[in-house]
Amino acid sequence: MKSRDIRQSFLDFFERKKHTIVRSAPVIPAEDPTLLFTNAGMNQFKDVFLDKGSRPYTRAADTQKCIRASGKHNDLEDVGRDTYHHTFFEMLGNWSFGDYYKKEAIVWAWELFTEVWKLPKERLYATVYNDDDESLEIWKTQTDIDPDHVMKFGEKDNFWEMGETGPCGPCSEIHIDLTDDFSGKDLVNADDHRVIELWNLVFIQYNRKSDGSLDPLPKKHVDTGMGFERVTAVLQGKSSNYDTDVFTPLFEAIKGITGVSYRSTLDREQDIAMRVIADHARTLAFAITDGAVPGNEGRGYVLRRILRRAVRYARKLDCHQPMLYRLVAVIAETMGDVFPELKKQQDTVQKIIRSEEESFLLTLDRGIEIFGEITAALKAAEKRVVKGEDAFRLYDTYGFPLDLTRLMADEEGLAVDEEGFEQCMREQKERARKDRRDKQQIAEEAGEWRWLKKKEPTVFVGYETLDSQAHVIGVRIAGGRMQLVLNRTPFYAESGGQVGDRGSIEGERHVVEIIDTLKDGETIVHVAGKVLDRGTGKEIEPENIELKAPVPVRATVDRETREATERNHTATHLLHAALRNVLGEHVQQKGSLVGPERLRFDFSHFEKVTDRELEAVEAEVNERIREAGELVKHADVPYEEALQKGALAFFGDKYADHVRIVEVPGVSMELCGGTHASNVGKIGLFKITSESSIASGIRRIEAITGKAAEELLWGEYQELQQVRQMLKTAGEESVAGRVQELLEERKTLDKELQDMRLSLLLDKALHRLEEADVINGCKLFVMKPDNAGADTLRSLGQFLREKIGRGVGLLAGEQNGKVTLVGFAGDEAISDCGLNAGELVKKAAAEVQGGGGGKPGFATAGGRNPGGIPDAIKVFKEAVREKLKG
Repeated sequence: MKSRDIRQSFLDFFERKKHTIVRSAPVIPAEDPTLLFTNAGMNQFKDVFLDKGSRPYTRAADTQKCIRASGKHNDLEDVGRDTYHHTFFEMLGNWSFGDYYKKEAIVWAWELFTEVWKLPKERLYATVYNDDDESLEIWKTQTDIDPDHVMKFGEKDNFWEMGETGPCGPCSEIHIDLTDDFSGKDLVNADDHRVIELWNLVFIQYNRKSDGSLDPLPKKHVDTGMGFERVTAVLQGKSSNYDTDVFTPLFEAIKGITGVSYRSTLDREQDIAMRVIADHARTLAFAITDGAVPGNEGRGYVLRRILRRAVRYARKLDCHQPMLYRLVAVIAETMGDVFPELKKQQDTVQKIIRSEEESFLLTLDRGIEIFGEITAALKAAEKRVVKGEDAFRLYDTYGFPLDLTRLMADEEGLAVDEEGFEQCMREQKERARKDRRDKQQIAEEAGEWRWLKKKEPTVFVGYETLDSQAHVIGVRIAGGRMQLVLNRTPFYAESGGQVGDRGSIEGERHVVEIIDTLKDGETIVHVAGKVLDRGTGKEIEPENIELKAPVPVRATVDRETREATERNHTATHLLHAALRNVLGEHVQQKGSLVGPERLRFDFSHFEKVTDRELEAVEAEVNERIREAGELVKHADVPYEEALQKGALAFFGDKYADHVRIVEVPGVSMELCGGTHASNVGKIGLFKITSESSIASGIRRIEAITGKAAEELLWGEYQELQQVRQMLKTAGEESVAGRVQELLEERKTLDKELQDMRLSLLLDKALHRLEEADVINGCKLFVMKPDNAGADTLRSLGQFLREKIGRGVGLLAGEQNGKVTLVGFAGDEAISDCGLNAGELVKKAAAEVQGGGGGKPGFATAGGRNPGGIPDAIKVFKEAVREKLKG
């Protein structure tokens, strides 16, 4: 069977078993700050397992694109070294949400493997958790597996947990024996490539509490995952995942670029390199398609490391040019039928990868230069160990892995402080973990929720009204602040780049200031600021409020901040459309932040947006605002139907099966759950305040609208009038022209002043030269002019060299904390006395923590320690005297 047929037969099988076939979630988790990448099929259903969300179906199946290249699930270092590890892979899975359980999951898995795919029963093994007698009995009585092939294992192998706390349960895995003589029983769960796990059936039936105890869940779930690449290799009779038709098109493309053929060996350097390149190209293509970009932090840092790792391996194929980007078309062609976003984003992905490759190829050579400087400094100081922070700098800034630095150091007879390197790595990882913790919407370490009635999804009514009657049904204290859940609310919770609403919740006895609104699954959480007693107006500590039953309240959103936010959000849609019109259809939204004060919009583009282009974009947005068109909002539209209508969807975002469309007729149509102005004319005015680069191929525009834009323009107008009065310009006379004239005048005066100072300095130097010390017939001249910069000292030095004849001199100066040394020697001093200005200046420069040199007649050096100038002069004089004595 071809790989695409295997994938489809899996989905068809479970569709016949009444499962809803769902689309893969993006590999970039849209609403889970605890994950850098989607690493399992269950990620998109995490809210269901945590009882924070629900689905309109109870059975589901899909093929999920996954990346495991960081954190607990990290296969990066194994890729290429063996035949079955990948950073990107597909996970085939089926789920039951409180519907069927162990019996159906096991029986159907056996049916698919043995009756549909015809895997040999005598090669299959099933493992169960030690205490899971129920699964053991099902395997032995409901299937015809050899009873001796059902094995028990402990918690490490056969008990699955989402985290330290939360949903968990025993699992049953299916393994296949690939040994020639069917002798693989002792290799099950032994991490041996001859007996590999194909399918994991997880039975989620417990909740792990913080004290480690297990509570049975009210609903039991099934969560299964099967490695698509592994099962394809088995069904195609291959001993390696990389020998299947999943990878052969990539190897053919690599051969076309490099001329190197793939031979499928484990230890041949070229084969390892080709496996790494093929795997990493897939990871980059899918991650960038779904909205990530290589960068210096978080998932961007992981992607940059993966890309650079592949570029380094390309050199083992004698390839020194960008090549990864050329594999994107192959990936889109072979997988675009299942993941159509690959084809839609192909051009953008290719440009981003090519730009990164070109940048790193330059950086790689620069890193080698830096390493040379490090080793030279060590040898000069007679030290033998490369500091851990230097090794980490090569890794972090230039993409050098530790083993490459170690190899290069060994060639120079040096060692590397590997413990220091690891300490730097630990510190960076801790910063990354802290950053992810800080970004979590609802802190996991917060207090327990107290529910005043059964927990239920919050009904959001904020599209229709900013004021609503409701009941408080949940409360907790987190970080010293009260958090409230209502049964219904007009407050918009932060999501999709739009900040959460502010406002107030008023009860019979209390008034609660709401400073933020967040999402927790299908629950909307209102974060309180001050809590006031309604009668006295005094502030109350949240801990002193006792709620025993659902409390009737009135929830009111702050109208001014909501409407300001809506103006900015609607403006981002107009901005997106204008950017696509002016710059091209390749422009895609890559992120946004919409608040009441400003908006921020990140988008794909591969060069700086020119002033003229920004002017055209801004003009187009303001033209649309003046047209004052009504926004059309389509609610509850099936996702596929929305795409057919032409709505723009962004593949880094998470979309439900039914979506909301926001349309500006004739201008833009996007999937968007945010709140918007009812008429674009309400935006008033749109003004771009900045444009910048935030990553390779990603630009950022910041802008303001409405009153904020008016205040900015009015302030700039007033300032311009003040400048006009100061310059005494009037009528049509250009302020810019007058300022340019003044700058030219200033430049001329500065030059005249500099020439005058240099002339005075020359006179002073000539007078000093006449009084210079004479040693064995050779003049020794030293001078430290006040506040003299490098240019002045060099000019003075060149002049004095022509005058000194049989003599040598040093000029030492300091300006803005930087030291400049200029040494010079006359031709007679060089020929008759053997004096060399380059050597002398180099010795003196060490005293000012600097370096430099030059020719025997003229040399310069710089330093960063002005306090060392007297010592530098002393060293210079002593070196000259020592030379002249000889």
